[in-house]
Amino acid sequence: MSNLLNSARYLLSAHNFRQLPADTGREVAFAGRSNAGKSSALNTLTRHNALARVSKTPGRTQQLVFFEVQPDRHLVDLPGYGYAKVPQELQAHWQAFIQDYFQRREALKGLVVVMDIRHPLKDYDRQMLGYAVQRGLPAHALLTKADKLGRGQQSQTLQAVKKELFSAFGDSVGVQVFSSESKQGVDEARQVVMDWLELG
Repeated sequence: MSNLLNSARYLLSAHNFRQLPADTGREVAFAGRSNAGKSSALNTLTRHNALARVSKTPGRTQQLVFFEVQPDRHLVDLPGYGYAKVPQELQAHWQAFIQDYFQRREALKGLVVVMDIRHPLKDYDRQMLGYAVQRGLPAHALLTKADKLGRGQQSQTLQAVKKELFSAFGDSVGVQVFSSESKQGVDEARQVVMDWLELG
């Protein structure tokens, strides 16, 4: 499969609504708790080593970071959330900004929520999925770090997450296992993103 995401390049970082690029075209947002493997997933999907910063310090993404794949086609890295050591007022700012972004951003066409397969569906994961579903946007859950579990455990967790997501959101949220290390599930995830961006 040709990877049309590998032309992705850094475009800009936005700390508030005024700094966002023009609300045209199509974009796919990536969300994930600190340490869930979001940066690694973005790098793997685009086949770039350092497109998104992989940090030993959780929660380093402190703005909405836009990567241009083609003119008017973007990937958006949302602030890593969870136990990021940031002041409460900054967390409140992110919360309001991201909520606003989900409600008002016309170019947003889908959300990928990255979760560590060993710790899926935390409150924040559900919240982000809820934002997408409220807006009528498709969402896709990546259960990352799948290489840390055996196939049996992977399958068990996948079924449990599918069941819970279906009871909460119906069939509007897809879910799959994924590993940046072993490349398991990479083609499937890449296809979802490319379809939402209407590439190829």
